[in-house]
Parts: sequence; structure tokens; C-alpha cells
Amino acid sequence: MVAVLYPLHLGAKGDECTRTANMQIYSNAFLTKDEAGDLVGYELALRQANDSTVEALLFVYEGAPADGITLPGRISGKNLTIEGSWVEHLTEYPSKKEIVQTHLVRIDGKLDSSWFRGTITIGDMVTSQRVRLKRVDHIWVCKK
Repeated sequence: MVAVLYPLHLGAKGDECTRTANMQIYSNAFLTKDEAGDLVGYELALRQANDSTVEALLFVYEGAPADGITLPGRISGKNLTIEGSWVEHLTEYPSKKEIVQTHLVRIDGKLDSSWFRGTITIGDMVTSQRVRLKRVDHIWVCKK
């Protein structure tokens, strides 16, 4: 028998729209064109402090809306570096056992007013993914 893992919390929290309202949002998220119409891709919400520090929320969509992963970062000119841990709480089925996984997340790239271009590395989940995220007004789940 193979155990299947599901996130404990599916869907973004209602306060994510409020939380990201005054942040710069970069996205490549889209709905797949197959029958499932899954939400896939990444969104990066950024708030720059008066110094070179950045508060970031990374949204990783793998079929459905997801909570933002809070990460610290730094910006120097157009160079953005974000690094932190993502603690993922999953439920194993059919046993309903809670599983906690921690993944190191690293984001490096160039940022301007219209685009973020760079790489996203999430621990042991995937190899580094080259991404091009376009500036948008709000995260996917906040679209009307």
C-alpha cells in the first residue's frame, strides 16, 4: 500500500488578499487547459523595507491555491536574494498521520518594475527552476 500525502490546509487564507494588498506581486500562475483546470506556477509577493531587507511571500501552486511561505530576503540594486525554510504540514492517508517536512527555499534573480527573472530552489523537491514572473496587481486567489 502506498501512503498518499495531502496538505493539511488547502486554499489560501482569507487574509492573504489583505496581507498582499500593498506588496509588489510577480506571477507566472495559470490554470491548466485540461479538464482538471489545475492552478500551477509561482507567485512572489514582496515588500521592501527602508533598508535593503525584503519581506517575501512565495506561493507555490501545484494544482490548487496555497498559503504563502514567509521568507526573508535582501535586495541590492536589481539583485534579489531570498532564503529561508518552508515548514509543510501534511496528512498521510489512509492512516491520517500528520507529517511535517521542512524544505530550504532559495530565490535568486533580477527584479525590476515589470519582471522578476531568476531561479527558485525548493530543497529536495525539485532542482532549481528558472522562472520569469510578470508584475501583476494581486495574487491569483484575490482575482475577482
